Amino acid sequence: MKVTIITATFNSENTIKDTLASLDSQDYPDIEYIVIDGGSTDNTVQLVKNQSKRLTKIVSEPDQGIYDALNKGIALATGDIIGFLHSDDILAYPTAISDVITQFLRHDADAVYADLDYVETDNVARVVRRWRSGEYKRAKLTKGWMPPHPTFYMKRSLYRTYGGFDLSYRIAADYESMLRYLFVNHVKAVYLPKVTIKMRLGGISNRSLKSVLKKTQEDIKALKANRIVWPFALIWKNISKIPQFF
Repeated sequence: MKVTIITATFNSENTIKDTLASLDSQDYPDIEYIVIDGGSTDNTVQLVKNQSKRLTKIVSEPDQGIYDALNKGIALATGDIIGFLHSDDILAYPTAISDVITQFLRHDADAVYADLDYVETDNVARVVRRWRSGEYKRAKLTKGWMPPHPTFYMKRSLYRTYGGFDLSYRIAADYESMLRYLFVNHVKAVYLPKVTIKMRLGGISNRSLKSVLKKTQEDIKALKANRIVWPFALIWKNISKIPQFF
C-alpha cells in the first residue's frame, strides 16, 4: 500500500528539521511526501528541499490556514492511505508507518489510529502528557472521545467520498471530520496501541483563553452538525483529558 504523508508548514524552520528526520528514518518504502507551505518568509521551504530525502512535492503559496493546506495536500495525494505529519511533530520510532499499514492489512481497516505523547517544545525527550486512545467503539464518540488526529490514517478513497476539512472551522475542523467519518459514516477504525507521534506543546487550540473559548464554540458546532447531544459529550470530552497528565 502506498502511503501519502502530508505536512502543512508556515515559518516552521525551528522545528521542521526534526519532523523531516523522523520521516526519513521510517523503514516503510512506499511513501509519497507532500509539503504544503503557506508562503513562509523564513528558511522553511529551503530546509525542506535540502534536507528531506522523502520529498515528492512541495507547494508554497498563501492559504487560509492549516486545514486549507491539508485539503490541498489531500487533493494532490495519490497514495492508498493518507496520514498527516505536522511541522512541529515527530514520528516516534522508525517502524511507526509500517505498524500502521500492518493494522490496515491485518484487520481490513478503513482507518487506523494510535497513541500520542505531548512533549516539551525544547526537549522532545520529556513527556508532559500522554494521550492513550484505547480501543475503538463508535458509542465513545457520543461521550466526547476522539482519536489523536496526528496519529490518524485513512484510505484516500474515503476522503474523496466524505470530504476533507470544513474550512468554516478554524480550530476544530479535525474534530468535526472525525465525527463525520467515524460517527456519521461508520468508517471502520482500528487501534494501534503504540505511541506513533510526539507532539510539541503549544498548539493553536490551547494557546490562550480566547483560543480555548473559540475551540469550545467550534466543538459544540461540530457535535450539533453531526447529530450528537453536545452538553454531555463536551463535559466528558474535557474530563477525559485529566488522566493524560498523570
